[in-house]
Amino acid sequence: MSADTTTALAEPNAAPVRDDAALVRECLSGSESAWSALIDKYKNLIYSIPIKYGLSPDDASDIFQAVCLEMLAELPKLRKPKALPKWIIQIAVHRCFHHKRQLQRVSTAGTAEDFPEQSTSPAAENILREAEQEQGFRDAIASLPPRCRQLVHMLFFEEPARPYQEIASQLGLAPGSIGFIRQRCLDKLRDKLEQAGF
Repeated sequence: MSADTTTALAEPNAAPVRDDAALVRECLSGSESAWSALIDKYKNLIYSIPIKYGLSPDDASDIFQAVCLEMLAELPKLRKPKALPKWIIQIAVHRCFHHKRQLQRVSTAGTAEDFPEQSTSPAAENILREAEQEQGFRDAIASLPPRCRQLVHMLFFEEPARPYQEIASQLGLAPGSIGFIRQRCLDKLRDKLEQAGF
C-alpha cells in the first residue's frame, strides 16, 4: 500500500460499517441518505483505483464521478449485495482502462507503459486484489468501537505522530492507559481482519 492510500484508509469519525445488503435495499427504495452512506463507505476504494493506474488526481475525480453515475444506473442489476465491493472495483477498473485508452488516442505521444493491456492482465489482477484488501482493511477499522477507531487513526495514520500526552488529553484518558488501550484495540482489529480472511 502506498503512503497516500494508507493515510486514506482510516477515518476516525467514520460511522460504523453498514451492511451492504441493507444499503442496497434502501438505495433501491430511493433513500438519499442510504446512497450518501454507500458512496461514503466506498469513496476511498473508488478513488484509489485510478490513482493505482497512474491517472492524475483530476482524472481520478472524473473516474470517481463516472463510477458513481454508473453505480446509480446499474445498482438495480446487482444480484448479490455481498458482491458490491468487487462490482465497484470492476466498474472502476473498466472506467480507468477506457479513460486511459481515450487519453492515448488523443495524445500521439501516449504509450501504454505501466498500464495493463486488458482488465484481466496480471497487473490489473494485482490492482484488484490490492483494492479489495484495502477496502477490507477500511471496513475492519470502521467496524471498531468509536474510541478505538479514533485511537488507531491518531497513532498510526497521522503525521507527524502525536505524543501520548496529547492523545490522552483529546480522548479524556490517562496517559499511562494509552498503551494498554492501544493493545486492546489492535487485538480487536486483528480479530476483525482474521474474520475477513486476512
